[in-house]
Amino acid sequence: MDRGIGEEFVEVGLSDNVILNEEKEDDDDVNKEVVRILRDALDKDKVVERVDLSGRQLRFLPEPFGKIHGLVVLNLSHNQLEVIPDSISGLQKLEELNLSSNFLETLPDSIGLLVNLKILDVSGNKLKKLPESIAGCRSLLELDVSFNNLMFLPTNIGYGLVNLQTLSIQLNKLRAFPNSICEMKSLRNLDAHFNAIHSLPHAMGRLTNLEVLNVSSNFSDLTEVPETIGDLNPLVIPPIEIVNKGVETIKEYMMKRRLDMLEAEQQRDSVEENREAETGWMAWGTSVLHNVYSGVSHTVAGYVEKKAPKDPFLDQQLLMKNPSFGFQNCVHRIIVVVF
Repeated sequence: MDRGIGEEFVEVGLSDNVILNEEKEDDDDVNKEVVRILRDALDKDKVVERVDLSGRQLRFLPEPFGKIHGLVVLNLSHNQLEVIPDSISGLQKLEELNLSSNFLETLPDSIGLLVNLKILDVSGNKLKKLPESIAGCRSLLELDVSFNNLMFLPTNIGYGLVNLQTLSIQLNKLRAFPNSICEMKSLRNLDAHFNAIHSLPHAMGRLTNLEVLNVSSNFSDLTEVPETIGDLNPLVIPPIEIVNKGVETIKEYMMKRRLDMLEAEQQRDSVEENREAETGWMAWGTSVLHNVYSGVSHTVAGYVEKKAPKDPFLDQQLLMKNPSFGFQNCVHRIIVVVF
């Protein structure tokens, strides 16, 4: 192991108390565990490909961390990190980086040097913008920047992330997409619900591999749908004749579809409740007859082991709070959600 690196980490992490609050015994134990993990990772005699430091209350990531050159997967989620050091660019073999649920307001420009990165999750932070250099992560397949404070995306993002398949940018403050997003020819899933989007790029039809486009909960801001959206192959929901009539017609169509699905769900619940009730009475009757003929005096209460009947109202509320509609299984078709 490089003694200099190890000692530097211990000095930064333990002596200055910048990683964890060592006033508590539990924190002290966690701190020692973090030191052990990173010491092992920095040992030249060991090949460390995965490091999971999630949920360790980390507030600081030492610069030497970027010297773990063999690292492939790094999970730093659910900590208290406010900054990521530029030295992260040294992780040239890194393919998965999870920085979700921290306190990050920016990402280092050096993140664009992670040319082998395939999955980047920075959801649940305080990001106001992404560095333009992120377009350099040309191997990215999945990018999750949801639950942040983004008001715009880098203008060149689409020119670099040509292999991106899933882009999750929901629950931000986006007003519009950059035109370059239409160059993401590999994009299959684009989720931008709960933003302030007022229009979509006219060249959206270039995204010929797009399967799911979710721009729901942009009610008051989304005023038009580009005509080229109908060029996507093939448009299934809503049908092309609805799309051609404009955004208001699309909203009415999708709202009616949602209500129809809720009604169908309630009907299924009602049928299932009746079936369970009938099964319960049959089991109860069978149990009584058994007791009579066998002389056994045990009660039938709790005899029938069946799950509690569903509450249609509760199910409806849950469905309204999570109206996924099974879109995740849609293949070779596009679903546009704008209501």
